[in-house]
Amino acid sequence: MTADPQVGALPGSSPFPPIADYAFLSDCEVTALVAPSGNVEWLCLPRMDSPSVFAALMDRGAGGFRLGPADLRVPAARRYLPGTMILETSWGTPTGWIVVRDLLLMGPWHHDDELSNTHRRAPTDYDASHVLLRTVRCVSGEVQITLDCEPIFDYGRRPAVWSYGDRGYHQGIATAEGESLELRLTTDMRLGFEGGRATARTLLKEGDTRFCALSWTAHEPPYTFQEAYDGLVWTAHHWQHWLARGDFPDHPWRSYLERSALTLKGLTFAPTGALIAAATTSLPETPHGDRNWDYRYTWIRDSTFALWGLYTLGFDWEADDFFWFIADVAERDEELQVMYGIDGECELDEEILDHLYGYEGARPVRVGNAAYLHRQNDVWGAVLDSFYIHTRSRDRLDDRIWPILKRQVESAIRHWREADRGIWEVRGEPRHFTSSKVMCWVAVDRGARLARLREDPELAARWQVVADEIHADVCEYGVSERGVFRQHYDTDALDASLLLIPLVRFLPPDDPRVRATVLAIADELTCDELVLRYETKETDDGLTGEEGTFTICSFWLVSALTEIGEHVRARRLCERVLSFASALGLYAEEIDPVTGRHLGNFPQAFTHLALINAVIHIIRAESERPAPVRWPTSETS
Repeated sequence: MTADPQVGALPGSSPFPPIADYAFLSDCEVTALVAPSGNVEWLCLPRMDSPSVFAALMDRGAGGFRLGPADLRVPAARRYLPGTMILETSWGTPTGWIVVRDLLLMGPWHHDDELSNTHRRAPTDYDASHVLLRTVRCVSGEVQITLDCEPIFDYGRRPAVWSYGDRGYHQGIATAEGESLELRLTTDMRLGFEGGRATARTLLKEGDTRFCALSWTAHEPPYTFQEAYDGLVWTAHHWQHWLARGDFPDHPWRSYLERSALTLKGLTFAPTGALIAAATTSLPETPHGDRNWDYRYTWIRDSTFALWGLYTLGFDWEADDFFWFIADVAERDEELQVMYGIDGECELDEEILDHLYGYEGARPVRVGNAAYLHRQNDVWGAVLDSFYIHTRSRDRLDDRIWPILKRQVESAIRHWREADRGIWEVRGEPRHFTSSKVMCWVAVDRGARLARLREDPELAARWQVVADEIHADVCEYGVSERGVFRQHYDTDALDASLLLIPLVRFLPPDDPRVRATVLAIADELTCDELVLRYETKETDDGLTGEEGTFTICSFWLVSALTEIGEHVRARRLCERVLSFASALGLYAEEIDPVTGRHLGNFPQAFTHLALINAVIHIIRAESERPAPVRWPTSETS
């Protein structure tokens, strides 16, 4: 797409903002990332996993949409309006101050006279308006502002052609050859077109306001600032009312829980209930490296953590929607995949976009994810634990779920002895990963409990025999000579996934092997206290180079340390990991422990799910309740 954007840059500088500096917007159908400069640098339409129209995140020449002061790129302050997904950026110039607010509009439910073509879950009172709204207000002095909108469709491959709409200079329509998607840019500024770019400039004086709205469906955008402001207020109230439904402890870390809840909601595709792993593709796990993946899909493994986190915080509706998405694909498919598209798509073929430079030169840039073809034996445990958590929240097992459940348990029984690629989807040779065996045990153990709930003692007894067999196998072959659980049966290497052993109640927290494993990971698989997934030099993952510490693993360690009674160490680590949150309270997949730099796709659902788990563990452990902290699947039927 472009020449090297770092040529001519000052030593140590980069035209790409740090990953953690991006703000995240969502209307639960699309997501956007906004750089501190006021440039929208990532937006895929019309769905979260669609091709991009703005992709400056991946290549500085692949499209963006900036609104801000003419001569400044660094704002004075940024924040979310409290309890919302609305970004507020304050700018101070030598001549005045302005405040810009960015959001993806929410509105009332639209489909009163016809059925939605996309929604499979029960409608709520609200719906995405399919509008990216930006407002600006001059609060003092005077400021020259500019609007610069350059969409480039299909991941930067198809430049836009602009024409005026029926509102003269106040509306531009962007199309591209071979694209059915049409963008409308509506504003109270006067637009002009320069090639594929729509521009506007105006001087704002104290009290002046302006707006611009980018829309992509037949739904009407706002046509005046008052309409735009009314939509902003409606959206703010929607997010605040949604958050008020949650059950958050009165604790200094409450704000981390609230922002994590909002982020998870924003990563949920409302029409189906699917929860995507992250909003982006190909943000590198290693600077300038090749560990770059597309995370705009749903991983089955996330289901247990998602349901536990959402139910714990009181968001039963969202938990139920995600549960039924998982149930849909589990009912449909004889063999459950590792991951699915957000509408349940099975084929997620991987493509390399050679024309894109990549974030700070990290290549390849990938769309699609070939991991959907992998065999990962942990998926049955995730599904069965999800069913178990869902059933415990209702004290009954839905008749539709029982045949799905039985098929998944039987799959785990058939395959648990086989090698797989493990929880981390390594692209090396399949191995007998300990955590995969543990999750097969989870599948059969939870199945036996649910069979007892169904009053089927013969089936429960048969499944329990297999669960005990898996348990014995792991305890015999998955433990090294020093009494520590190992990554797979042919190595003594450590793996952070072993921290799940006490969390899923494979063994009690006071078991010597559990304690030894947790402390070994804390002491030997960390860099400056933050946890690595594994040592890359000891693991054949089919890739080259190093990677940062995995934030989810650091939060798992917090939970595991709490489980084994290391409360002081757990709290200290939790404080440390929380300190790495971005200025807006968001997390990528990994953290460089030396620089604190965020690495990998952003924001990362799995990280925020693990944060909720860890923080709730700490809060409960430090409360005055006499009962010990328990993972939600610990209760027997």
